[in-house]
Amino acid sequence: MLITLMRSHLLPYKKLLLAVIALQIVAVGATMTLPTLNAMLIDQGVLKGNTHYIMKIGFVMLALTLVQAVFGISATWFGSRAGMGFGRDIRDDLFHTVTGFSAREVDGFGAPSLITRITNDVLQVQTLVVMLCTTFISAPITIVIGIFLAVREDAPLSLILVAAIPVLLISISTIIIRVVPQYRNMQERIDRVNQVLREQIVGMRVIRAFVREPLETDRFGEANDRLTRTATLTSRYMSSMFPTVMLVLNVSSAAAVWMAANRIDAGEMKVGSLIAFLTYLVQILMAVMMATFVAVSWPRAAVCADRVLEVLRTQSSIVTADHPVTAIEGRGHLEFRNVSFSYPGAEKPVLSNISFSAVPGQTTAIIGSTGSGKTSLVNLVARLIDCSEGSVLLDGVNVRELEPEVLWRNAAIVPQKPYLFSGTIRSNLLFADPDATEADLWKALEIAQAADFVNAMPEGLDAPIAQGGTNVSGGQRQRLAIARALVRQPSIYVFDDSFSALDLATDSRLRTALVPITADRTMIIVAQRVSTIRHADQILVLEHGECMGLGSHDELIKTCPTYAEIVASQLTAEEAA
Repeated sequence: MLITLMRSHLLPYKKLLLAVIALQIVAVGATMTLPTLNAMLIDQGVLKGNTHYIMKIGFVMLALTLVQAVFGISATWFGSRAGMGFGRDIRDDLFHTVTGFSAREVDGFGAPSLITRITNDVLQVQTLVVMLCTTFISAPITIVIGIFLAVREDAPLSLILVAAIPVLLISISTIIIRVVPQYRNMQERIDRVNQVLREQIVGMRVIRAFVREPLETDRFGEANDRLTRTATLTSRYMSSMFPTVMLVLNVSSAAAVWMAANRIDAGEMKVGSLIAFLTYLVQILMAVMMATFVAVSWPRAAVCADRVLEVLRTQSSIVTADHPVTAIEGRGHLEFRNVSFSYPGAEKPVLSNISFSAVPGQTTAIIGSTGSGKTSLVNLVARLIDCSEGSVLLDGVNVRELEPEVLWRNAAIVPQKPYLFSGTIRSNLLFADPDATEADLWKALEIAQAADFVNAMPEGLDAPIAQGGTNVSGGQRQRLAIARALVRQPSIYVFDDSFSALDLATDSRLRTALVPITADRTMIIVAQRVSTIRHADQILVLEHGECMGLGSHDELIKTCPTYAEIVASQLTAEEAA
């Protein structure tokens, strides 16, 4: 999976990678030449007292050092640029993939897991790619050139490498095998910590209202401790790697000096050759160590790459037609034809055989008990989910055949739980239409009965809004969400229980103000209060996902027992009449 991910996203940086390889070859070549020159300097210059030779070789070594520095820095710069671009491209692809998901896919992965995959998982893969593009490319070049030069300096002494390299590889491989499962566990533990933390931050008011701080502290502590134990175990394995490498390096160096001592004494080897060989030995084993560091990072990056590819390869259940309709005529004639909807694996459908029409200038209300399928029904309008059977038509065109932007431009939904983005009131209203004028914004606020409290704020439209709108009350948040939908000026307005946080007087004024705005538009209202929808042109009564009645308030009281029960539970006989 990791190789597949790198192959697909590193292709645009092929030229950079080729440049890195070329630069690394030159840099490593210059580095590996220095020990040979140093041996010549010692044997021919220092030991013989040849000052001219020392100056000559010294200048050559200085020039090679400069070449190594320039080419090495350039290779690292190009490699880092390729690695960072790789991470940027993956995050961009993940963002666009996730924003194209329907509610079904988002719920399947879970928001905390998606956040972890886009941030932490991508960071792990990106870190590995940067190491591959900088450190790992030079490692095999160093090993190959180093072994060749070491054998050239002294072939018998080079037998140490035959023993040292396999011992080093076996030792580090043993550590890696133990580390791999822990990395997968670590990513899952991070998901869990993010999930608990997100729930506690979002549900802080509920936690405090029920005095559950100690329980939530224990819950977070348990998740945090599990992550800590996994990370600690992984760190213990990793901490043994560097001492293992140094042990092999030092033992190899000591063995080389011990073996070379007799050869130098017998005149079979020069002092400079021993120093050069020791330098090559250190460089070779350090290159092996650096390569193993990359190998150690590989398992965790591979786990993260699997999780990233799982998201990238997940197809949204909302699929755009091959040749979508890019324009429609009309003002929002909406029709449901024998619509049914079921969640995957569910025993019973959420909606069963729903049929009705909503025409411009008409208000259609939807009422029913909790869990009757009201929100699922309105989500079908904006195609946040797709129906399992039947069809939803907008101006005679199946919404599956419409270009998504065309559909979303013609339908504005105020959700049951209104959400405001961090910024200002102005930025939240312009979210619906960036080209809206200030007059348009104030008009929408007046209709939504929000102009008074916005005017009362010192900054007015530029008053700050916290993430989620937590710095305004629930009623103010709902009215701002309604105003945002009004700025859009769509052909279909869908209010999903959007008046529940409003008092009856504000509710009445708002619905009265909506009348001229929606005179030639289609309006769908989902509500729990009969008083909110009793004057609607038609009311759809849902019960367990089935249509129990469709008609006006007066008609349903006489013909629909379910609606009559709802009315009786909320209104007195005089109010119902």
